[in-house]
Amino acid sequence: MATKLKNLSNTSIEKSDTFGKYRIAIVVAEWNSEITFAMMNGAIDFLVSKGVKEKNISVSKVPGSFELALAAQWCAEQKKIDAVITLGCVIQGETRHFDFICDACANGIMNVSLLTNKPVAFGVLTTKNEKQAKERAGGKHGNKGVEAAETVLKMLTVSKSVN
Repeated sequence: MATKLKNLSNTSIEKSDTFGKYRIAIVVAEWNSEITFAMMNGAIDFLVSKGVKEKNISVSKVPGSFELALAAQWCAEQKKIDAVITLGCVIQGETRHFDFICDACANGIMNVSLLTNKPVAFGVLTTKNEKQAKERAGGKHGNKGVEAAETVLKMLTVSKSVN
């Protein structure tokens, strides 16, 4: 699916009083902070607009995207946390470092969700350049932080319907 003409952050989820009881952790990478913090702010604004209480949103900052999985696990292991949003940005360089970090990050975050049985959203940009990242961190293609926040709310809703 091409993203050239799309704002990927369009949402259909409605505000709900049910969301007010959820406690959501956000783990955000400090590397590429101009981009990741824009995603974090988008996620927080979205959650609050849908009914999550601001006091029920915790934020933890980690050095880079590689560290997201472990911090997400620490958060998800807390009984008081219902879901975790991970936010990072890996921009392709001239070496294979990009491939290793992206693979480890995606697999690590998925494993946290499976091991803790809690929604853990993958809000990590993996782009060719900084321009693409900015376009997905509040630019013309939306905000990946908003998409990750929507994902955890939808997954919490699914969890309540199947459990």
